[in-house]
Amino acid sequence: MTTAPRTVLTIFGTRPEIIKLAPVIREIEAHGGELRTVNVASGQHTDLLAPFVRLFEVPITHDLGVMEANQTPSGVCSRILAALDPLLVHEAPDLVLVQGDTTTALAGALAAFHRRIPVGHVEAGLRSGDALNPYPEEMNRRLITRLATYHFAATPRNGDTLLSEGVRASDIFVTGNPVVDALNTMREQASLSEVSRRALRETTGTKRIVLTTHRRESFGEVMIENLTVLRRFVDDHDEFTLLFPVHPNPAVTAQATVALSGHPRIHLLPPLDYGDFITVLSHAWLVVSDSGGVQEEAPTLGKPLLILRANTERPEAIECGVARLVGGRPERLAQMLHEISRDSSWVDSVHGIENPFGRGDSGRRIARIVGTLLGLPITPPALTDVLT
Repeated sequence: MTTAPRTVLTIFGTRPEIIKLAPVIREIEAHGGELRTVNVASGQHTDLLAPFVRLFEVPITHDLGVMEANQTPSGVCSRILAALDPLLVHEAPDLVLVQGDTTTALAGALAAFHRRIPVGHVEAGLRSGDALNPYPEEMNRRLITRLATYHFAATPRNGDTLLSEGVRASDIFVTGNPVVDALNTMREQASLSEVSRRALRETTGTKRIVLTTHRRESFGEVMIENLTVLRRFVDDHDEFTLLFPVHPNPAVTAQATVALSGHPRIHLLPPLDYGDFITVLSHAWLVVSDSGGVQEEAPTLGKPLLILRANTERPEAIECGVARLVGGRPERLAQMLHEISRDSSWVDSVHGIENPFGRGDSGRRIARIVGTLLGLPITPPALTDVLT
């Protein structure tokens, strides 16, 4: 007698979520006779999400379409909860998977909890230690931990954090981060757009600084001062160029235009698809960013990183020697840029450092564990997947 497949519902709404969940979804789909996938796009972001859905060929089962102009986290959360609840009744999943710390992840975990459906949290255990930085992500991830049943931690440190907060060891699995899987896939198959090809061609022979900045805590005076520091540095050092894929948020585009436009060695690029971005990042001499994802991508690519934040929930990037924390102060950024321009020993030492965020097999590990947790005859997880 054939048993019905167990159903895994995965919900996502932003670019980082789909990048990190795509390898997991692909590996779950590989168990097609035993596991059924239901993929739900919340619509928290639309223009940024859609290209990545196509890139990773993720089939969308349902699109909640919640995005509105000038939306707030509370508004997004309430609309996801209202739209997702009847879907959970209709699809009757055996497990709901969420990733990271977005409003979509929080709403997905809460909706599943209300229906007493087990929740699996990918990238569990990240903590900055400051409830308001990053905002609202730090509090989102803490709340998701309280709602989740199973916790897929990227690193042993993340697992230890969960243990310290009272999560049972048997519910914590150290799997690495599937962003490494996604990045490796993109490195193998990426093709450059004409915009990126031209930017790399025009900066050949220079030391490229690749910049990303888009977080709420970077908006306003802090961002304009950081951009001014970077422009002044490029002005004073002819061997350097700056490549900046500008986030479409008006708070970023307006300040980038004011601070950086019109400079012959500064290239303001449109938002890049993931393959393009990874290729551009791989050609960097130095990366400067406030992004959490870039803190995982830089070690994978062996690129030195200055983190434009006061703290980080990914201290492994600093501890392994790939990244340095700017501390949220423009004068500190200026000092660090000056130091490494005079002495490149740190930059040169980054290549070949072991990646603390995984080996590129996290999607397979998580899928195997999910299958085992749902009682399927799948090879059980290795002991190294379970924090004991």
